[in-house]
Amino acid sequence: MIIPEKSDVTQILCAWNHGDQEAPARLMPLVYKELRRRAAECLRRERSDHTLQPTALVHETYIKLVAHDRTSWKSRAHFCSVAAQLMRRILVNYAEARNANKRGGQMRKIYLDETRELVQRQTPDLLALDDALKSLAVSHPRESQIVELKFFGGLNTKEIGEVLNVSTKTVLRDWQFAKAWLNRQLAREKGYG
Repeated sequence: MIIPEKSDVTQILCAWNHGDQEAPARLMPLVYKELRRRAAECLRRERSDHTLQPTALVHETYIKLVAHDRTSWKSRAHFCSVAAQLMRRILVNYAEARNANKRGGQMRKIYLDETRELVQRQTPDLLALDDALKSLAVSHPRESQIVELKFFGGLNTKEIGEVLNVSTKTVLRDWQFAKAWLNRQLAREKGYG
């Protein structure tokens, strides 16, 4: 697989900033595989019966990226961080819609003796994670951004450092703090803390 030079993507983003209407169309082939890989990674952490597929998530994200007229693209890493934020928002919206449907008449009653047959599988609760990230962002905004970029964007430590303009050591330290903070917060929400 040939990965385009970061400078190629950055040049197209610069052209996009200067009003080049064709820039988004030139950009898509260069970033599509990377966005799809990151979307697949996000969805791998979702429940197994998720109706959204990686390709659909990429397309929905890309439509929202193209609609971001007010964004002044700085680099490939900046583009990826915005894509990560949008993927997170799309997945949260899907989870909220699914939960709203669950409160309706589509739920099936499960009797006590049937519960023994259910497979106990722990899937990440995206809505709880989103709420916890919002809480983290109030007191620790950079740490919240690091989690979002790593978890939803699939950015590595170096890329996150570039986006946030901090050292890789700072990213690693903040990542450790954020993981501990989120684990504590999510355990508290489940009633374990």
